[in-house]
Amino acid sequence: MSNNYKSWYLINAQGKTLGRLATYIAQVLRGKNQTTYLPHRDNGDYIIVINAADIQIQGTKNSQKIYYNHSNRPGSFKYKSFTQLHKKFPDRAIKIAVKGMLPKNSLGRQIIKKLKVYASLEHPHSAQKPHLLEI
Repeated sequence: MSNNYKSWYLINAQGKTLGRLATYIAQVLRGKNQTTYLPHRDNGDYIIVINAADIQIQGTKNSQKIYYNHSNRPGSFKYKSFTQLHKKFPDRAIKIAVKGMLPKNSLGRQIIKKLKVYASLEHPHSAQKPHLLEI
């Protein structure tokens, strides 16, 4: 049997492309990089992403990529472009991209809680002694 010990990893997002970074993070969160991977279990590790404010996006997606929000009440449909979202909440673009790559069930909601994203270099998880992952 496998142990329940989960590793903590640190990823510096400075200069990285959003989509490529999100696919790598989703694989590690699901545990697909381990030999004990099972699709119905949460075998993945914790991920800390720093410098989320310095993420790159390719092409003209800065103005064309739209994030939608609706609270199911009349007239509550809202949308923001990538630049508007990134200016106000630098961490949300990464969280939304990774969440879209996870299962759409209770397992996916459990896995996304292991992703910690911070806009700058500082993070409160130094006690967990995260290992630096190079992408």
